[in-house]
Amino acid sequence: MRQAYRIIPIYTADVSGVCSALYELGGMTVMHDPSGCNSTYNTHDEIRWYDQDSLIFISGLTDIDAIMGNDEKFLHDIEEAAEELQPKFIALASSPIPFMNGTDFPGLARALTVGTGIPAFSVPTSGMHDYVYGAGIALAEIAKYFTGAGDEKSKGGSGQLIKTDDEKIPDSIDKSVKCEEIKSEESRWKLNLLGVTPLDFGPQSIVDIMKKRLEDCGWEIISTWAMGDTLETLSKAGEADVNLVVSSVGIPTANVLREKFGTPFLVGTPVDGYVGKISDALMQVVEKDTGECRSGRETSDLWKVTPDQVIYISTEPVQPDITVIGEPVTMGSLAAAIEHKYEKKVQLLCPLEITEGILRKGDQAIQAKRPWKKD
Repeated sequence: MRQAYRIIPIYTADVSGVCSALYELGGMTVMHDPSGCNSTYNTHDEIRWYDQDSLIFISGLTDIDAIMGNDEKFLHDIEEAAEELQPKFIALASSPIPFMNGTDFPGLARALTVGTGIPAFSVPTSGMHDYVYGAGIALAEIAKYFTGAGDEKSKGGSGQLIKTDDEKIPDSIDKSVKCEEIKSEESRWKLNLLGVTPLDFGPQSIVDIMKKRLEDCGWEIISTWAMGDTLETLSKAGEADVNLVVSSVGIPTANVLREKFGTPFLVGTPVDGYVGKISDALMQVVEKDTGECRSGRETSDLWKVTPDQVIYISTEPVQPDITVIGEPVTMGSLAAAIEHKYEKKVQLLCPLEITEGILRKGDQAIQAKRPWKKD
């Protein structure tokens, strides 16, 4: 308990979430801001700076430019940098000042696309939300712009399931996982992992462990959104049979991919001791998938999750023996694994704002009261 916090540190903001989500994808992310506090993204929020660079810029918005609405300077600076660096896309993120000024970021993105020939889009941040919102919407934009059209989808993994016991499991399969059904190497079902950022999962080694757990259950990982994969890899996401949302960051992307390709998704993190449950639930979804597509989804609906999509959901209120605090999907899955392994009741307290549909019964959202919001 010497390492316990009495006061929980604040979570990073939506603008930093955008930068984190897009970090490895070869694009140019521009934060429209005077600089100031956004420099903490470099010094506090991003561990990958030690190993690799990313094209992340701050516009250096001045008082007079903000007051006069001088967007030409902003556009010129971006076009000049893009001509030199040739990024794969340009993402615009707003901080509080241009948000309050009503800057037309979608219009600026369209102007940049025409002026540079490089795909540009805006992420509707304001600096008033937490990282989940910013990262989630940013990855959803990638899914909209850079994954193939719905009618181009060709699902793989049409092989038959085979029941096995420990003696029949190939050497490449981790026998300790004890998944009920393992597919052969030639007929593995295909899976995307959505919502993977270091803000929730830390270094790449942790992500690799998570992927191996699922591969040992017979799954082929098509893409990981968005650590350890390139934009080209993510563009193949439509080939997956099912998507797994491993943190709440991945929910908007899951809904976009479902709309475009009809790909079903479930919500849960393959933590140690809970991988078999995750794999079995994914397999059931694949077997009954209808491939239904949706259309006309509004941004406000991107966060929609139904109870049947959440693997770790509980059916009765919890009288806790243990309390955990954190992001709802990762910590909710951890709570379910602890309950399964140790038969202890666990309650989750979630300080983040995206909680609807992904908290278990008895868990609580404990958002700090924001002075600019009315009860």
